[in-house]
Amino acid sequence: MPPGEPFDTGLRQVSSAITAAGGQPIVLVVADVEASVSALQALFTAEREAEWAEFLSDCGKYEAELAGEVAKGKLTLAELDEEEHSLDRLRRWYRAIRGRDLFGAPSAQAAEQRLKECAEALENFAALVYQAREGSWSGEQDGRDE
Repeated sequence: MPPGEPFDTGLRQVSSAITAAGGQPIVLVVADVEASVSALQALFTAEREAEWAEFLSDCGKYEAELAGEVAKGKLTLAELDEEEHSLDRLRRWYRAIRGRDLFGAPSAQAAEQRLKECAEALENFAALVYQAREGSWSGEQDGRDE
């Protein structure tokens, strides 16, 4: 690990957990720190870029799913609930990647923007669902309380 925060805090936490579990933490120091830090940063960034790329792809799939449901006229509360759960999953995934993105991979900002766009797409979908419900209420009602 490179020296400094947040690594120092993380190392202390891991060391404490190892000690609390009855183990003995051992820390090895690398002689050529600069080369090691650069290599570590490049590896971390490459891994995060791969994760962000997959995340961005899933954001595109999410928006396509919403558009498909609109095209099919599947504007139900059950579908809205399902899509809200899907957005929650994207949000959790975003936070998990962000927590691992120690060096600020280039795609992180694009991912943040795409997540906002997904949230806006869900808001638009929800508005259509409620409009559809209002339209069905103004027409024939089936006697169910909803």
